[in-house]
Amino acid sequence: MATLSQWVAGSRPRTLPAAVAPVAVGTGLAINADSLQTGRAVLALVVALALQVGVNFANDYSDGIRGTDNKRIGPVRLVGQELARPPVVRLAAFSAFGVACIAGLALVVATQAWWLLLVGVACVAAAWLYTGGPHPYGYHGLGEIFVLIFFGIVPVVGTFYVQSDTVTLAAVIASVGVGALACAVLVTNNLRDLPSDQLVGKYTLAVRLGDMRTRWLYVACIIAAALTTIIVAAIVSWLVLFALVLLIIAPIRLILGGATGPELIPALKQTGLLVLIYGLGLGFLLALS
Repeated sequence: MATLSQWVAGSRPRTLPAAVAPVAVGTGLAINADSLQTGRAVLALVVALALQVGVNFANDYSDGIRGTDNKRIGPVRLVGQELARPPVVRLAAFSAFGVACIAGLALVVATQAWWLLLVGVACVAAAWLYTGGPHPYGYHGLGEIFVLIFFGIVPVVGTFYVQSDTVTLAAVIASVGVGALACAVLVTNNLRDLPSDQLVGKYTLAVRLGDMRTRWLYVACIIAAALTTIIVAAIVSWLVLFALVLLIIAPIRLILGGATGPELIPALKQTGLLVLIYGLGLGFLLALS
C-alpha cells in the first residue's frame, strides 16, 4: 500500500493537471456559449483522468521492461525499481483505459456522435504506443507532439464539443495553449532525464536537441501559451487576458539557470502546478465572459 501511495504521489504532477486543465477550459468555453451540460463535463473529466492514469501505468510498465528506468531520477517507478510485477502494472494500465472507454462510450451515446469512437481508439493507442510496442514514438523525439494533441487539443475541443455540439476557433486556439503547457511538463521531465535517456538509447526530443536548446524549448512553450491566451481574449473577451498573470509562476529562471538532475524536480512540480492553475483560471475567466 505504501508503494502504491508513493507511486500515486509521484505521478500527481503529471496526472491531475493534465486531466483537469483541458476539461476546465473546455467547460469554461461551453459556459461562455450557454451550452453547459454538467453530466457530460463530468464524463469528460473521467475520461481524461482515466487516460492519464493509464498512460502513467503504461509508461511505467514499458520503460520498466526495457530497463530504461533502472537508474532514473524522480518519482517511484513500480517496474523499474522492482516494486511490482510487470503483468500487474500492465493490468492496471488497461484497467484505467477500460474506465476511460466506458465513460467515453457513454459520451458517444449521449451525443450520438459515433465518430468519437475513432477518437477514443486513437487516444488509447497513442497512450500505449508512447513507450510501448515495437517502435515507441516517445523514444524517437515525438512525445511532445503526442502531448500537444492528446493532452491539449483533443480534450479541450472534445470537452467543448460534447457539450455544445460544435467546434469554434476559440476552442481550437485555447486547446493549443493548454497543450503547450502540458508539453512544458514533458520537456522538463525529459530535460531532467536527458543524461540517463542518452545512455539507454531513449532518443527523446531533449536528447535530440541537447541541453540548452531543450531549455529554450521550455520557454517557447510558455510563450506559445501566452500568445494563444491573447488570441482567445481577442476572440472571446479581453477579460481572458488576466490568465496571462498566471504564467508568471513558470520556473523559467530555474530552467535557464542550468539546473540539472534532482535540481529540476521542483521545476517539474511547479510546471505541473502551472498547468492546473492556468487551466482552472482560464476556464473561470471564459465562464465569466
